Amino acid sequence: MNPLNPRSLEILKHIVDVYVETGEPIGSLTVADRLGNQLSSATIRNVMAKLEDLGLLYSPHTSAGRLPTDEGLRFFVQGLLESSELSQEDKLLIEGKCLEKGLSLVDLLTEVSTILSGLSTCAGLVIIPKEEKTLKQIEFVSLDDGCALAIMVTHDDDVENRIVQLPQGFSASTLIEATNYLNARLVGRTLSEAKSRILKELMLHQEDLDSLTQNVIEAGLAVWSGTGKEASLIVNGQSNLLSNIEHLEDLNTIKSIFSLLEKKENLINLLDASMKGDGIQIFIGAENELFRHVGCSLVLSPYENKLGNVIGAVGVIGSTRINYGRVIPMVNYTSKILSRLLSKK
Repeated sequence: MNPLNPRSLEILKHIVDVYVETGEPIGSLTVADRLGNQLSSATIRNVMAKLEDLGLLYSPHTSAGRLPTDEGLRFFVQGLLESSELSQEDKLLIEGKCLEKGLSLVDLLTEVSTILSGLSTCAGLVIIPKEEKTLKQIEFVSLDDGCALAIMVTHDDDVENRIVQLPQGFSASTLIEATNYLNARLVGRTLSEAKSRILKELMLHQEDLDSLTQNVIEAGLAVWSGTGKEASLIVNGQSNLLSNIEHLEDLNTIKSIFSLLEKKENLINLLDASMKGDGIQIFIGAENELFRHVGCSLVLSPYENKLGNVIGAVGVIGSTRINYGRVIPMVNYTSKILSRLLSKK
C-alpha cells in the first residue's frame, strides 16, 4: 500500500530531481519555489519530516536540507518502472547502431556498451557469455557397479569425461543404441542446444532410452568445464563517471566501482544478479550485495539467445544520482533489441 498522498509524492519527486541534478541537499524554500509557491515552507517542512520518519529522506548535517535515502530512491524508481518510456529518437539510435551489418558478436556487444554509455552519460557495461563449443562425438564405456564413462568430444577435439549411472538391466547392446541415439542429436550442436532438443523429444515421444539420456543430462551434459572462452565484461564510458564528479565522496565512489569491475570473479555475480528476477533489475546503494559498500546504482537487464536462454546482460552503472527516468527504459529496450538480433543468428 502506498503510504504517501499526492502532495508527499510530489515533494519527494522534487527532492530526488534536485539530488540527481546537483547532489546537494534541498531545503523547504527551494521545494516551495519549484512548486510555484503553492505550499508554504512550513507545510513543506512538515511533509519532509514525515518522509524522514518513513526512512525516505535524511539530513546529512544539522540544519541542512534533505537528501533521499536508498529507500527513498527505490520508492521513486518503482513509480518509474511503469511510466518510463524511451524517446523515439533514442530507439532509432539504438536500433541503427545494433543493426549495422558485418558486426561480429563481440563487436556488436562492444557497440552496445558504447551506446549505453553515450546515452546515459554513465558507464555502459555488457557481459559477454562464455563461448559454447559444439559437440563432435559422444561415446560410452562400461564400468563396474552399473556405471558408464561418458566421453564428450568437441569440434576442436577438447575432451571431457563424465561418470553416469546406468539404468538397471541396461545391456551392452543398449549402450551402443544409446550412443547412436545421442550422437544423432548432439553432433554439431552446443551443449545447451543438445539438452533443449533431447528434453523436448523425451517429453513428446518417450523414447526407450529415456533413463540413460536423463542420467547423462543430470551428470552435467549442459555444463562443460573444459577450456574455452570465459565470460568477459565490456565497460565503456568510465570517463563519463569522472566528469560527473562534484564531491570528494563521488570520486571515492567511482574509484571503488572501477576496482570492483576489474575483478573477474564479479562477472558471475553481475550475471547472477540479472537472472534472479524477471527482466530488468535495479540495484540502488546497499541493495546491491556486490556494490553495497560503494554507494552506486546498477541497472541491469539480461539478453537471450535463440533458445530463450539467458547468456549475458547489459546495463549501466554509476553513482546513485543516475538519471533513472532515462536509464531504466534505455537498458530495457537495448536488451530486447539484442535478444531479437541474437534470436536470428
